[in-house]
Amino acid sequence: MRFEQFAHTLVLVLKSAKVNISEIRKEYTSRTLNETDTGDEPVQFFQQWLNEAIENNVKEPTAMVISTVSAESRPSSRVVLLKGIENRGFVFFTNYLSRKGQDLATNHAAALLFFWPELERQVRIEGIVSKVSPADSDLYFQSRPIESRVGAIVSRQSSVIPDRATIEHEFNNKLLQLQHSVVERPSHWGGYFLMPDRIEFWQGRPGRLHDRLQFLLKSGNWSQERLSP
Repeated sequence: MRFEQFAHTLVLVLKSAKVNISEIRKEYTSRTLNETDTGDEPVQFFQQWLNEAIENNVKEPTAMVISTVSAESRPSSRVVLLKGIENRGFVFFTNYLSRKGQDLATNHAAALLFFWPELERQVRIEGIVSKVSPADSDLYFQSRPIESRVGAIVSRQSSVIPDRATIEHEFNNKLLQLQHSVVERPSHWGGYFLMPDRIEFWQGRPGRLHDRLQFLLKSGNWSQERLSP
């Protein structure tokens, strides 16, 4: 499509839309972020921000976008839930055979993104991912509701299925079979641990002059620098 045709089509779409998305904007005015606020340990400061998100009733405060890169260098992102902050790193659980699991098997680097719009805050985290121990995966798996455990067993996450009825049928049959049994963790499901080496804290500010403080891990120590908004 030629540029002129694309521009004409875009104008028609914007005119026909109930809301012109190009005019949607929000001024961020509620908070500031200074170098003295963060301290020297960014993971500890992240914990502080997470606690504030929870205390302020942010919707899904532990929801994070995790981005991975495949063996073919194709990036992919999805939302998962943070389940722990341990040993200066971040823990989440998923299906090892899923698309993200396959990506992480070949490229251990990943990025996390938290966005708490109610607080006008964003945190970007980059690092290297490894699997948690089987014992830790077992422990968390047993803490989940039985429906979640059975779902992890029957789901071949990211694979093609013929229809929803198929997975519901498998789920209901397995739930009936295991409802009075100890539901063991399947080997294809477990935890990951991301050890960060870059963390950026973003605080929205008026006029799009946002505060951005970045931490980089070098030789075991964190250094801090301010980034242009």
